Amino acid sequence: MGSGNMFYPVVEFNLDAKWLVDPKLLFVGPKIGEGAHAKVYEGKYKNQNVAIKIVHRGDHPEEIAKREVRFAREVAMLSRVQHKNLVKFIGACKEPVMVIVTELLLGGTLRKYLLNMRPRSLDIRVAIGFALDIARAMECLHSHVIIHRDLKPENLLLTGDHKTVKLADFGLAREESLTEMMTAETGTYRWMAPELYSTVTLRHGEKKHYNHKVDAYSFAIVLWELIHNKLPFEGMSNLQAAYAAAFKNARPSADELPEDLALIVTSCWKEDPNARPNFSQIIQMLLNYLSKICPPEPAIPARIFVSENAVLPPESPGTSSLMTVRDDSAEAMPKTPTENKPRGFFFCFDQCY
Repeated sequence: MGSGNMFYPVVEFNLDAKWLVDPKLLFVGPKIGEGAHAKVYEGKYKNQNVAIKIVHRGDHPEEIAKREVRFAREVAMLSRVQHKNLVKFIGACKEPVMVIVTELLLGGTLRKYLLNMRPRSLDIRVAIGFALDIARAMECLHSHVIIHRDLKPENLLLTGDHKTVKLADFGLAREESLTEMMTAETGTYRWMAPELYSTVTLRHGEKKHYNHKVDAYSFAIVLWELIHNKLPFEGMSNLQAAYAAAFKNARPSADELPEDLALIVTSCWKEDPNARPNFSQIIQMLLNYLSKICPPEPAIPARIFVSENAVLPPESPGTSSLMTVRDDSAEAMPKTPTENKPRGFFFCFDQCY
């Protein structure tokens, strides 16, 4: 492996046969999401509705190598980690293009769900239930020594009944290393932990030491957002919010929160990463708070009162890649996502990608 930005390690795409997608069986429908390096489509694979993420390889050798490494790393993680609160991984292939296939969730992103509710807020029991879903997904990742690095409402998806949250988008996730330097300024500024910055402005791609506690900070910002249904650091740009958090130790106000809930939020966004709780502790704190405000009742799924971090049985496929959801405003979007007639074949990539 070379040093600097000119060389990237060669990561072999060694995927177990059970996860290898046959491109001939993929049908591609409408585009439902787009990121800087990938596009996501609704589609079908072996008669099941899926989300198909197509990763753009890039135009230059350095860019191609970097994205292939990230793709191989992402798929390797997805194929070995599984949990009920991680979007289900179905499979992947590298040729003719880099593709990741996941389950299709129709409930929308948490961001869109919250925006549609404003100015109303979530019922506090629902907010804590969602937070527990997120915390359990993160506990699972961290138990596999994986840092997500981009925890935010846009990467949290809801099931069609809006009762369960699942974590998606592993494009920036990576295995944690105690010794290796990792890329700084990774993630989305408004939700990014302050240790991802330094007092000297970091150059993009600069390496820095940090650990899995960056996810605890991001979780605190998401939890604050779940409770208030307001944009954190409202009135600031993403960069201004990041600067205020990193260099002025600014945080959204926790003054209006009940004492126990304020303690959870403020402990997770402490400036010192080592002082932040891990996700097992966060789950227990959330469960304790929930038991104080209400006993289990039919309106609240009993599962959120259980502290175990249940993992899907081995035969079930695991977690997910970046997978966004349908945009209800798209004119071309069909009214029923479960229709059996495919709307395009895999070779349409030449036109849609």
